[in-house]
Amino acid sequence: MNYKDIFLALLLAVACTQVAEAQDDGYERFRIGSYGEMVASMKGYGTSRFNGTASGINYERRSTIAIPRFVIAGDYRFNRHWQLGAEIEFEAGGVGIETELEASENGEYETEMEKGGEVALEQFHVTYTLNRAFHVRAGHMVLPVGLTNAHHEPILFFGTIRPEAETTFIPSTWHETGLSIFGRLGRGYSRVSYEAYLTAGLNADGFGRDHWVADGKQGIFESDNFTSPAYTARFDYEGVPGLRVGASYYFCNDATANADKRYKYSSVDGVRVNILSADAQYRNRYVTARANLLWGQITNSQKLSGVSLSNLSKYHHGAMRRTAKNALSYGVEAGLNLSAFAGTTRCPVIYPFGRYEYYNPQQQGEGTQLIDPRCQVSKWTGGLNWFPLPNLVVKADWSTRKVGTAAVVGHSRYNRENEFSLGVAYTAWFWQK
Repeated sequence: MNYKDIFLALLLAVACTQVAEAQDDGYERFRIGSYGEMVASMKGYGTSRFNGTASGINYERRSTIAIPRFVIAGDYRFNRHWQLGAEIEFEAGGVGIETELEASENGEYETEMEKGGEVALEQFHVTYTLNRAFHVRAGHMVLPVGLTNAHHEPILFFGTIRPEAETTFIPSTWHETGLSIFGRLGRGYSRVSYEAYLTAGLNADGFGRDHWVADGKQGIFESDNFTSPAYTARFDYEGVPGLRVGASYYFCNDATANADKRYKYSSVDGVRVNILSADAQYRNRYVTARANLLWGQITNSQKLSGVSLSNLSKYHHGAMRRTAKNALSYGVEAGLNLSAFAGTTRCPVIYPFGRYEYYNPQQQGEGTQLIDPRCQVSKWTGGLNWFPLPNLVVKADWSTRKVGTAAVVGHSRYNRENEFSLGVAYTAWFWQK
């Protein structure tokens, strides 16, 4: 019997156990809610990271405005033991009609259903409650790998966009279909929360230079390949007032087994994926501080990078976009609640904050792999978060990225990327009964 069979047997045994108590989460029958965010950015850099070379320019100014995501969420309780949950995400405005001017076809206009956004079922699951310490869930769920996936709602991070360090090289929000068990042990400030998942694994077709395994998340076809499933675990400890410390682990034994055309990887001998993360948050009346570290490793990255895929596919790894063996990110952020120092509840809740991030999806190669220094980024962000309501925030921040480490004639060969952004975000339950 393998690990997958043991996991399935455990979940079946739990599902057949008599229920002791139901989860108390604030509603009796159903609730409907939403979260979303809007961002406008003024960017002092162009699409090329090169500085003063034939393939790049020294400076370019451009601006963007977007609705990164709008999510509708709902929960329905069949009875005190069974619960249905769902979230539908409209990303970047959703989908729609797009018109293209085809220069390669003598300037013909072409209309297609391929607007840049997407509509995705982010969560859809049924949960069985044994007691507060043990729940069983089946369906489509968010994998709690890293700090951002585990706490992805927009009022839970300071900046106008999600922290780049994690979201660059693992999926965000990372949602997969499968089974999970989770619960909370202890009460008060001596609490331990745990989660364990068996889900569809990553697809090696999507691994690449710029985003490591992030584009390996399945979902472009009607069904996901489940030949090599993934195992995910997370633990959170709250033993000090205001402090939460968490860690997660993701493992997929062979991502090539989930490839669309597995025969293309006959010479690779498997690609094992390991991702470890640790994060912490401390919060009291005056300060909120967070830190996170994420490290990833895949095997046979050099052979994987030698596999060429069709130019007509959505994938892009290969000799010129080699996937590294290791990826690394870490970050810290802290904000001060100015209203707490004012000594009155009439003062608006304003958090000035600062954040530092480092990330590199090509932290270390394998064998003779050459690493692209453009993927190494250090980023500083500072700004203000104003909360006119506890679940509504107006954000403003300024950030700067330092790209690469190589130098040419005493200066970096890559542009420094400066950006100023404004945003509005919210999260709320609109109706519950």
